[in-house]
Amino acid sequence: MLLDLDGTLVDTNYLHTLAWSRALRGAGEDAPMNAIHRLVGMGGDQLVPTLLGHECPDASATRADRYRELSGEIRPLPGASDLLAALHSAGLVVVIATSSPRDELKAPLAALGEDAPIDLVTSADDVSSSKPDPEVFVEAMRSAGLDPGQTVAVGDSIWDVQAARAAGVGCIGVETGGFSRHELGEEGALHVYRDVQELAQQLRTSPIGLLL
Repeated sequence: MLLDLDGTLVDTNYLHTLAWSRALRGAGEDAPMNAIHRLVGMGGDQLVPTLLGHECPDASATRADRYRELSGEIRPLPGASDLLAALHSAGLVVVIATSSPRDELKAPLAALGEDAPIDLVTSADDVSSSKPDPEVFVEAMRSAGLDPGQTVAVGDSIWDVQAARAAGVGCIGVETGGFSRHELGEEGALHVYRDVQELAQQLRTSPIGLLL
């Protein structure tokens, strides 16, 4: 299992949006938060040029500080612990595959619990390009020794679905990141659930059931 983190297991997408908004304004740039939010799930290497049409080194340099100021508000999404426990109990390898840098993972992972059954974490620091580039998922499978034909991803954004498909794996969508069932389905999500709680409750009838 390849699990996205932000917006999938932890409720951080709007915190990332606010952090980018503040960093951009501090750098003399302006972008509406709805436009920023639509790009959360990409790493900063992709988000900024997609949003502005050019790089903004000052905003990229200060965004981490703005996000750190908000990190006390990080909370797990409903069912996150239940899903992790269910996957672990089923004997599946659980890998976090995120576009966030490793130094920002302590707080969201802590929100999932110190004993959360996670086998491996792959972050933006392990790859040269973030989602929707497939490299995060490809590296996660390589590091964990996973067979793409026996792997399923779970994510909240169209960037997750695009990255998973390019990496040769199916992707289950959840609506907790702000993308709709229709949008995720149009990108090719195998199935879309309200949140990971619903996915955990329907695990054996979900696409994950084929791995059990």
